[in-house]
Amino acid sequence: MRMWGGIWVAGACILAAITGCDRGATAEAPIHHVDAAEAYTGDAERGTESTPPPQNEAEHEGLLIGEYRLADNPVIDGDTVRVVGVDGSIRLLSIDTEEKLRGKADRAAAARDFDRYLEKKRGDGPRPQKAGTPMGEEATEFAKAFFEGSELVRLERDDPKEIRGHYGRLLAYAFVKKNRRWISYNVECVRAGMSPYFTKYGYSHRFHNQLTHAEAEARRAKRGIWNPDAQGYGDYDERKAWWNARADFIRGFEHEANRRADYIQLTHWDAPAQLEEKLGQEVTILSTVDKVQHFKGLVRVSLARQRGSGFPVIFFDRDVFEQSGIDRYKREPVTVRGAVERYEKGNYRTLQIVVKEPTQVLLAKLPWPGDADRAAE
Repeated sequence: MRMWGGIWVAGACILAAITGCDRGATAEAPIHHVDAAEAYTGDAERGTESTPPPQNEAEHEGLLIGEYRLADNPVIDGDTVRVVGVDGSIRLLSIDTEEKLRGKADRAAAARDFDRYLEKKRGDGPRPQKAGTPMGEEATEFAKAFFEGSELVRLERDDPKEIRGHYGRLLAYAFVKKNRRWISYNVECVRAGMSPYFTKYGYSHRFHNQLTHAEAEARRAKRGIWNPDAQGYGDYDERKAWWNARADFIRGFEHEANRRADYIQLTHWDAPAQLEEKLGQEVTILSTVDKVQHFKGLVRVSLARQRGSGFPVIFFDRDVFEQSGIDRYKREPVTVRGAVERYEKGNYRTLQIVVKEPTQVLLAKLPWPGDADRAAE
């Protein structure tokens, strides 16, 4: 039985960050003050800490989002916070803390037999699932301790075009000032063992090395989730093999997109405008598979953008659909190449790609349960 470690580990890591004794505590340094993004908020002209910008300024493209006052009770959980002036919550990048225990039934089941509780939460799914755990509670307490006493939080993006996530939450790295130094919550959360370096949606463009080193340090010290006795998921080797395979696929696409104008990432805020510009031309688009719908005469695959909106990929030939293998990839990353078409019927109007050959679809090489057993046969 894994035991729930105390909060003392989180407190010790917070103390190290505040005193600057922990090497690399400011490794994830924020952007220098005099740059184009900060000039937008007026900081470069004033040379003082910024007044929290109005809500709509959080939507501008650029690495710097701004400096904001923390909301009352700002910590939702270990990877989500709220600030004054931004609509909704902030999803903190490159971390994925475990969930808080919710409801009396889950708390009782986890307390009674934690291993059995996790087994039931996973069920028969091919992938590890998220669930409430005592480590999720500990991560929340770590976040509260980290942000306590800080009036302002500095928010920065990883990619200037990645503004909000699938559920509409602002995506950001968060920094607070401790002893007149900006300290990264994201890196310190990983260093404390409250989260792994989370790569499911891609490697960090800006802080990959710092996050990698922070996780290695936490693993060596057996902090938090890396403690064999911690009441947490306990399956991070499996999770990280899956996440990193996804990240490798995404990175391959990004390398091509850096030199080609016909590569479009659907999660970028300007993807709709890019697709409009490419009407009638061939493009390669990257996204995850959201929904697969079978209709008479066609299969429609919706590639995710934001919740409630997606990009349709149409298969008129069901054999092509089956040969592409895309049906297995729900919620997994794929690329699709084809000409951008406009489809209109009545009041319905959309852009789409029609897949005529299975080679138009490229799937990430992911580890699947049972693959190792089949390879050994």
